[in-house]
Amino acid sequence: MNNLRIVKEIVEPQYVMEGAGVLLRRSISPQVSNRFDPFLLFDHFAFNDPAEGPIRGFPMHPHRGIETVSYILKGSVQHRDSLGNAGLIGPGDVQWMTAGGGIMHEEMPRRGPDGIIDGFQLWVNLPAVKKMSPPRYQEVGAATIPVFEKNGCRVRVVSGMVGGLRGPVTDIAANPVYLDVKLEVGARFNLPVSEEHTVLAYVFDGQGIFGGAEVTSVKMVIFGEGNQIEVQVGNSPLRFMLMAGVPCREPIVPYGPFVMNTREEIQQALEDLRNGTFVKV
Repeated sequence: MNNLRIVKEIVEPQYVMEGAGVLLRRSISPQVSNRFDPFLLFDHFAFNDPAEGPIRGFPMHPHRGIETVSYILKGSVQHRDSLGNAGLIGPGDVQWMTAGGGIMHEEMPRRGPDGIIDGFQLWVNLPAVKKMSPPRYQEVGAATIPVFEKNGCRVRVVSGMVGGLRGPVTDIAANPVYLDVKLEVGARFNLPVSEEHTVLAYVFDGQGIFGGAEVTSVKMVIFGEGNQIEVQVGNSPLRFMLMAGVPCREPIVPYGPFVMNTREEIQQALEDLRNGTFVKV
């Protein structure tokens, strides 16, 4: 029996400064309350005015206990890390980084030919048993992400499954669904989801009806319980990111770039940084 998820909350993103002076729209951030478990943070970075000056980006910094997901719409991000990885992710590319027990990395955004950079960063929690696991990357080129198209719906499947198409990002603890959904005027999008998943949608272009609630960009939509998502489009095209994942259901202690389960684990992370033992070789 289908049980349609209705919208229980709509979040207005707030502007924040991060990194070396990067202006972001932030919808959710790590909190002890952990209301959106397993999702910890969602940022929308968009530098659309060259008058803003040079992009300072995110110089080398640590992470522990989480996964960070970068999804690029326009422009590119130059990255490098303590594992020796380095490269450039551009439009449509995804980088799913499992920080695990500790990684140092740098992300430096670059404007595209039109002077714009646009994209998202998502943080996903790791359960306690995996917080100190070895770090790893899943870097996915745009051409390898399957696209489901039907009746005015176009869905890029980063993780999860839509219409028999499975996304290339796999073996993630939260068993996530991560989709880039674009709907034309008059289209309707339906997706079965696990009842145990937390489900969010970041609406960044247009407007539509999400589980019976009218939502206009730019907003984060928090769905209630159920096993079916339904989105309808009215008089203008709509685009949103859909995220679903299994909650860890564990207490968390967030501290800057670390999200652990106890204060002692945070103190250990800081001590490891001071001692030069943060990155395990």
